[in-house]
Amino acid sequence: MATAAALLGLLGWSGNPTTLPLALAFPALWSLAGSHIGAALVAAAYFLAASRGLPEGVAIFFDSDLLMGLMLWVGASLGFAAVHSACWTSQNGWRVPIRYLIANALMSLPPLGIVGWANPLTAAGIVFPGWGWLGLAMTMVTLMAATTKYRWPAFVAVGVLSVAASVLWVEPESPPGWTGLDTDFLAMREQYADHEQQLATIALVKTAAADGASVVVLPESALGIWTPTTEALWRAYLAGVPVTVLGGGVVLQNKGYENLMITVTSEGSDELYRQRMPVPVSMWQPWTNQGAEATLFHDAVVDLDGRRIAILLCYEQLLVWPVLHSALMQPDIVVATGNAWWTGSTNILQIQRAASVAWTRLFNLPLAMAYNAPS
Repeated sequence: MATAAALLGLLGWSGNPTTLPLALAFPALWSLAGSHIGAALVAAAYFLAASRGLPEGVAIFFDSDLLMGLMLWVGASLGFAAVHSACWTSQNGWRVPIRYLIANALMSLPPLGIVGWANPLTAAGIVFPGWGWLGLAMTMVTLMAATTKYRWPAFVAVGVLSVAASVLWVEPESPPGWTGLDTDFLAMREQYADHEQQLATIALVKTAAADGASVVVLPESALGIWTPTTEALWRAYLAGVPVTVLGGGVVLQNKGYENLMITVTSEGSDELYRQRMPVPVSMWQPWTNQGAEATLFHDAVVDLDGRRIAILLCYEQLLVWPVLHSALMQPDIVVATGNAWWTGSTNILQIQRAASVAWTRLFNLPLAMAYNAPS
């Protein structure tokens, strides 16, 4: 069972959106685990396989050996394994799907949901594209059915719908006039855009504007540490250019910093969005006076020129509750950005993209994406 769960994690979370429905079989293996220990092993195998890029990514981010990455990888899996072990039951009947519903809810919502990666619910947008909240409910019903004797009819239905979705695949489009710019700037921990990089990014924006873009989305941290001097630089170079820039920046505070999405035009700037959930340990460090601030349930949607924007800033794309929090507020557009300088040869960035695509397909929303990914 653990080996099969690892295969589901490996294949389902490949970075290709069309393989996400494979994760819907995880509850079946969990329900058949045979014991609480078996359930923990099945859950851990699935989670570790799905998040297999974490050890390398952590080692690159902290410039450390692989041991630190392995420790954080295993540590992150403990919550997922413990919850699924505690919720497992040897009883038959309605108790099993209800127990799985509880386990999934616990890993979808804070506090445990802050490390609730690889949630099978993410596949809802692939199996039920455009169905919105009904599609989400149907996916949850499918997951619960997978824990019962009706699992095979559920799998057949999911298989048919997944094949149909793949044949009729439509990639989410950017809103008219919006352009997301991917960059490949090299970076290191606590290194932000210098003057040369700022000028290079401004040149990319002006080229996009010349090609007809009215709103240009830039990756996380593209604007560097945001100060009045940085704002003055951007305003000067955007003079006469009819474009709004939406990009990631950092604002320093007395204690730590805020990870933001900022809008810039030739007329001025605005701190549009504060990241709700920075990456635990590497960014969010509530046990210290440093690190990024977490706002959790603020800024579900923000207003940009009269349009309601749901922003998923990097790590938030891997979780369930920031997406559903924003979807409740009925956004017009989803913006997904990230800075993947630390992901190395892993598929973390591809998984982020796949999750963003899946969620926007579920709610049938336009999507603008921008990532920094050095080659």
